[in-house]
Amino acid sequence: MKSVYVYYRIDPVQASLAATRIDALLDTMATPCSQPPRRLNRCDDAATWMEIYEGIADFAAFAAALNAAVQTADCAAFTRGERHLECFFRTDR
Repeated sequence: MKSVYVYYRIDPVQASLAATRIDALLDTMATPCSQPPRRLNRCDDAATWMEIYEGIADFAAFAAALNAAVQTADCAAFTRGERHLECFFRTDR
């Protein structure tokens, strides 16, 4: 299983809009996740946000679905710059 991390900066003036849309995005993307997705704010910069999606079996399908959902949610309306998507997997010792 894989974990997906997405980080980006938001326009602080649009924080309320961003929270509403990202929380809806997390709800939309919950089905393929083994745990509920979550949103975090960076400790030293409240305008930097991260979404965490865990337990992803098919990364390519998930990434395509996430990209479509991001377009539908019009995340470009409140982000500054690009959304950065990273995929990690657990290695057992």
